[in-house]
Amino acid sequence: MITLLEFESIIADPTKRIEGDLDWSEPDDVHPACTFRTPVLSDEGHPLEIVGRWNPMAAKLSYVLLYRGAGRIYALDLGSAHRNPDGERVGETHKHRWSAQFRDKEAYVPEDITAAWDRPLEVWQQFCSEARIDHRGTLGEPSVQPHLL
Repeated sequence: MITLLEFESIIADPTKRIEGDLDWSEPDDVHPACTFRTPVLSDEGHPLEIVGRWNPMAAKLSYVLLYRGAGRIYALDLGSAHRNPDGERVGETHKHRWSAQFRDKEAYVPEDITAAWDRPLEVWQQFCSEARIDHRGTLGEPSVQPHLL
């Protein structure tokens, strides 16, 4: 478990980075989503990784920042609405942010994500910029299998 102060320190850390190029996994008949998983390095040594998931069949995209031992501490979801613990329904583009009370269960609508779910590279750039992650490489285009659409 992490504290709110630790979370805020992690998000504010400007040394977070991803080294190298990233490629999505290939979708198939069983798993129609493309995914990738990569460590996030930092001078502070935070035990972080990011998981990306793009599903053209469901029209969904997500980027999730994981903290080893605590799970998801920050995430961006596009393509499906979310219901907060208080019952409030949040839009199809929303972010999850760690809090001591709700962990990662509460979401809000971000103003800084303007690209749509079907533009995963553009969304990735916006997500990295906002989360203060320096990706020192490129993210490849996800593969779309015509028989899956």
